[in-house]
Amino acid sequence: MSWIEALILGLLQGLTEYLPVSSSGHLAIGAALFGIEGEENLAFTITVHIATVFSTLVILWKEISWIFKGLFKFQMNDETRYTFNILISMIPVGIVGVFFKDQVEAIFGSGLTIVGCMLLLTAALLAFAYYAKPRQKEKISLRDAFIIGLAQACAVMPGLSRSGSTIATGLLLGNKKENLAQFSFLMVIPPILGEALLDIVKMIGGENMMGNIPATSLVVGFMAAFISGCLACKLMIDIVKKGKLIYFAIYCIIAAIFCLTYAHCA
Repeated sequence: MSWIEALILGLLQGLTEYLPVSSSGHLAIGAALFGIEGEENLAFTITVHIATVFSTLVILWKEISWIFKGLFKFQMNDETRYTFNILISMIPVGIVGVFFKDQVEAIFGSGLTIVGCMLLLTAALLAFAYYAKPRQKEKISLRDAFIIGLAQACAVMPGLSRSGSTIATGLLLGNKKENLAQFSFLMVIPPILGEALLDIVKMIGGENMMGNIPATSLVVGFMAAFISGCLACKLMIDIVKKGKLIYFAIYCIIAAIFCLTYAHCA
């Protein structure tokens, strides 16, 4: 992988991790176009995912510090309830990660056809959420947190946007737009770090930990994903508040058509 390819893929990861267009789907498209696979692709994927976690920590630092300050009061308060919601939301994706990780990884290697189909599903979810008008709720309940967590677990499929699925599901449940983007981005931090740890353990057990990827490409990819992730995270919070998700549904349809066409012609 050259540093230019790493730059492009890092920018793709950082932008699409937060925008509801599927980072995994776009990384799969980029990897297919550049011919990147195996340990090289795994090492790079781990690097850019960790970079986007760091961008979340930077942009949402005030919210994260608010949660920890409340937890250390050792009493039931809004911060503690918020933490319980995040923990509850992690249960479904934790089950998928522990018991179905090999099956999910097999799907990731199945080509762009599945990516195109999942992008169409992402577009449908965003469109439903845009036009639906459920009764508004003041706070995200434990029940809603678990259902949003189920959406996150389903979004392990390449091409099914995690942020798009979780935000759309929360909107369909009647949760306020201004609460959802923040919750969606915070709830993904522990699963991404846990997945990265498991992948690192897997790489250490292999003969060639990093494949043939140069250290320079990893650094460039990390920085590109981190900087673009910071911009996209802040942008997406504003977009969700304004409710302009329909434009991303249109984009996902276009990207899906490209994937399906490419898969058919390749």
